Amino acid sequence: MATFKIEIQEFLSKIIEVDAVNKEEAILKVKEMYQKEEIILDSEDYVSTEIGEYQE
Repeated sequence: MATFKIEIQEFLSKIIEVDAVNKEEAILKVKEMYQKEEIILDSEDYVSTEIGEYQE
């Protein structure tokens, strides 16, 4: 019998609306909000699961 490393990835997604001068500023604002834990993704934001062989 062999041993295999199998990876499970769950994908979460949330759409955030933010006012900004341009796309780059909007992305920066959302990144900062996420880092400050003002945006938290949870099970309600679940999109999909992938299971496959772990690639080192």
